[in-house]
Amino acid sequence: MSGWMIFLRAVVIPLVIPIVVLTLIPLWIWLERRVCARLQQRLGPNRVGWQGLFQPIADVIKLLFKEDITPSHADRIVYLAAPVVALIPSVAALAVIPFGDTMSVPSHLFWGDPVPVPVQVADVNIGILWVLALGSLAVYGVVLAGWASNNKWSLLGGVRSAAQMVSYELPMGLAVIAVMLSSSAFATAHSGYAALSLRTAVESQRGVAFAGWNCFWHFPAFVIFCICAVAECNRAPFDLPEAEQELTGGFHTEYSSLRFAMFFMGEYIHMTTLSAVGTALFFGGYLSPLAGIPLVSSLNVSHIPVLNILAPVGWFLLKVLLCILLFIWLRWTLPRLRWDQLMRLGWVALLPAAFGWVMVAAILQTVAAEIAPHTAGDPLLVYRVLVFLTAALLGLIVYFKRAGRSAARPAGA
Repeated sequence: MSGWMIFLRAVVIPLVIPIVVLTLIPLWIWLERRVCARLQQRLGPNRVGWQGLFQPIADVIKLLFKEDITPSHADRIVYLAAPVVALIPSVAALAVIPFGDTMSVPSHLFWGDPVPVPVQVADVNIGILWVLALGSLAVYGVVLAGWASNNKWSLLGGVRSAAQMVSYELPMGLAVIAVMLSSSAFATAHSGYAALSLRTAVESQRGVAFAGWNCFWHFPAFVIFCICAVAECNRAPFDLPEAEQELTGGFHTEYSSLRFAMFFMGEYIHMTTLSAVGTALFFGGYLSPLAGIPLVSSLNVSHIPVLNILAPVGWFLLKVLLCILLFIWLRWTLPRLRWDQLMRLGWVALLPAAFGWVMVAAILQTVAAEIAPHTAGDPLLVYRVLVFLTAALLGLIVYFKRAGRSAARPAGA
């Protein structure tokens, strides 16, 4: 490998991807303020820049010049380290997310044979484990902030965050396991793919348009992942760690100036990371939803030098944007849950449902692996056929059961 390729893989890509994501954070903040204003029938920010587009920049300048106060009885070292601990894991999780397909780059700076380079910092074979592990570490910043502030409300917010993370990390992990079963089947049938790589999860969904996306073939896991992702970000209706009506400001009550901005930015980076992971697992990642459709096959840009790189990245960012809009929509639509409802939903509803779907997916995947060699078919395709037949059978059972109840009901009742 030439020095240029080492520089590209070790310096350029690891710098460009986080910078692009960090640049999107002010856009998400502006978008949330505009969308929530529309939902509440008001204008929102519209003074600084066109349609208030520069309002996040004005907010950053304001926070930079605000007084930075440290409580006198706080544990100073932990208090100062907590915002950094909350921010770094969300940024580090971006390293294994495939933002686009491979691009052909000359082996030297301006000459040499083209070498395929993934639009990704590192395509490791334990990518999904890396994301889940760093997602679990992010809660430490919140807990440390609540404990170090020497404030009862902050401490209660940190404890709530820890309990919430445990309650929703388990069903999220099980939902991801169900998808990894399909990725493992794809990696087994196609050499050169790692079972736990997010790029493998994306490639396993390749097909005609969006027919191969896991949001259809793993629909229960998709719903569970969405609910747990909202809870992981401490977003409404799961924002109990910073409930203003109960805890003043929760874990960040005693923070101001730039340190408060770091918590605020960490929340949006975590949203972006989980949206990117959800896009890779359930929405086909960088794959086009128009691929394989005969009517639009002439729009294929894979043979155009620059667009063949930008188009997959564009599709990926568009899907991430739709996920961010879902986060915003839920926050400004649903009321906050009570603490007992939050715990009951995680332990009584989501965890058994996630475990049940993992069992169903494992059984169907095992049956598909046994059937596929006898039919000369792809195990993943056979699995999808079995999922469709199972869903159709359950639908018929529910339909006839309701029809029987309606027939047995007395007339006029």
